[in-house]
Amino acid sequence: MTENTTPSFSTKAIHAGQEPDARTGAVIPPLHMSSTYKQDGVGGFRSGYEYSRSANPTRDALQAQLAAIEGGAHAFSFASGLAAEDALLRALTAPGDTILLGNDAYGGTFRLINAVFGQWGVKHFAVDLTDTSTAADAIAAHRPKVVWVETPTNPLLNVVDIRETARLAREAGAILVVDNTFATPYLQNPISQGADIVVHSVTKYLGGHSDVVGGALILADDTHAEAIGYMQNAAGAVSSPFDAWLTMRGIKTLAVRVKQHSENAAALAAALTDHPKVETVLYPGLESHPGHAVAARQMREGMFGGMMSIQVAGGREAARTLVDSTKVFTLAESLGGIESLIEYPYDMTHASVQGTDLEVPANLVRLSVGIEDVEDLLADLTQALDRI
Repeated sequence: MTENTTPSFSTKAIHAGQEPDARTGAVIPPLHMSSTYKQDGVGGFRSGYEYSRSANPTRDALQAQLAAIEGGAHAFSFASGLAAEDALLRALTAPGDTILLGNDAYGGTFRLINAVFGQWGVKHFAVDLTDTSTAADAIAAHRPKVVWVETPTNPLLNVVDIRETARLAREAGAILVVDNTFATPYLQNPISQGADIVVHSVTKYLGGHSDVVGGALILADDTHAEAIGYMQNAAGAVSSPFDAWLTMRGIKTLAVRVKQHSENAAALAAALTDHPKVETVLYPGLESHPGHAVAARQMREGMFGGMMSIQVAGGREAARTLVDSTKVFTLAESLGGIESLIEYPYDMTHASVQGTDLEVPANLVRLSVGIEDVEDLLADLTQALDRI
């Protein structure tokens, strides 16, 4: 790689923020567990470190890594994805402001915006952001402070055109936030397509091993960096040094993992499409998916991620029978780990949106397709579907 060459994704994932230890030469930067730091006289901070809520070398290394892989100017690491979202919205909104979000948002995000920020006087409207005309009308009508996009969405795997939504938000003076958790930075870079801020639950694909909980915000430029940095420190929901270290370790293998996740999910989606007990397969990689063309344009060529959902024949009881019958797929919430997970959104991850415009179908089953041998995954789903 020459001096003027821009590093590729995996090179940035492995090396950004990861300089060998200056004292020992250790290839893996040390884990800094200290809560406080010796001062060289009052206010004499060594390298800017005072107290680990304010700054910690391990968290700083993770933040440099996150900014690099998302192509952002700044990154901030938090104790969970929702902690990141909370800090972001407290930094950006005030009573009377409006948030416009998709009508297929993650249940926890909707709960935060509706039940927490709603009590603070922040309004919200949920519309179908996959329809550009509907999105344009809603942005013009509500003049939101924030437009909140997930793509692909959780759990219906709908696809929103980031570039077009960014144009609409920019014309209205709104801030475009994109939750990139499902796609990951390896498959999709919202900042390069006009997003102002990217959100991640690093618990999912970035950590990748179901052993860490965390969240992150990546900013396109300096505009909101001071306000969000202040909120990170003032509210204090920061990632611990160990969680930051685990996340850094996970990111280094993100590309190879996501390739296998995508390959396995594509194979399962194709195999289940004609299954007699499956009404619908929701996966952007299928040409029949209404968002396939947009996903193919804004995601990495030929890969559409490891998340998919299916709607099973037989309604709610059939769906619950399916999730209770798998042996390789584990019945559990969360997603993005190396192991395959299955869950029933209606009564699990999206129970908080029952009775709202965001309620999910009662026959929907969400699959986080892992990196096991795909033959074993298909056999497991087949035997479970046979029990319906």
